[in-house]
Amino acid sequence: MSVPPLVATCWTSAGAVMPMDQPELSPHSALERLTAIAITGWSGFGFSQDDLRQVEATIGFAAVRTAADQLGLTHIEVEIAGGWWGPDDRLWRPTWELLLRAAKALNAKFIKVGTAFGEPLKDIAPLVGPMRCIAEEAHAVGTTIALEPLPFAMIASMPQGADLIRAVDHPAAGLVVDYWHVFRANTSLDELAERVPVEMVFGVELSDAQHETVGTLFEDTRDRRTLLTEGAQDVPGFIRTIREMGYTGAWGVEILSAEHRARSLENGLALAHESAVRAFEMADRPINATISSPT
Repeated sequence: MSVPPLVATCWTSAGAVMPMDQPELSPHSALERLTAIAITGWSGFGFSQDDLRQVEATIGFAAVRTAADQLGLTHIEVEIAGGWWGPDDRLWRPTWELLLRAAKALNAKFIKVGTAFGEPLKDIAPLVGPMRCIAEEAHAVGTTIALEPLPFAMIASMPQGADLIRAVDHPAAGLVVDYWHVFRANTSLDELAERVPVEMVFGVELSDAQHETVGTLFEDTRDRRTLLTEGAQDVPGFIRTIREMGYTGAWGVEILSAEHRARSLENGLALAHESAVRAFEMADRPINATISSPT
């Protein structure tokens, strides 16, 4: 099978900035990032809220949309919305409305949403109504929301995320299935296929890492991901599973590590893209294929 459209998710092109920085603002301009993304073979990109805030205050979303069209970047994602379940919307609505404006102007495929760090919820019911509300708001501007479960957050696994999306029951609410969050939550590929209906999967993200977690789960996800097929995880098996589930959309690649942040923009993007192509080539090989040793 050919390599599908690949998306450089926000951290893959962000450069020397990381989650929880204040602000989470790339040192590279939006147009510089788009040019490097296109040159290195990608089909789309993602930007985070602080990058989008900077764009809106300077060149405007229309300039980014024009550049994306000219460069042939057809898949766009924006992120990340949090706090949407809270009673005080002054704390979260300004960022949410920024993401809505960006998604509408850029024709984004979805707005990625998350939940707060902490212990997994035993009862997801309090999130159902608030998520349905933001799904409806996203739908009104022509986009969707995609929840990314995190193993160190309120919604901690893909099966739990699927339970929430099922309860929300809105066509504009779905999931982002990030492989790091699958294996670090100890969700097997069989369980993923059994518990997560493909119609809920709005996006997929590829990543890799070593067997052992280093530091906290957040530190491990922020600092220790590897290029695809250079870690210890079964990236080809994950690709095969998602394909067998029936997913036909674009595939995000999220390379997030101290090593990646030290790379130049174009080199980092080229290495990430090459590693994704390699992972799909490996996924296409017969599962029992072996390499004969020379005699």
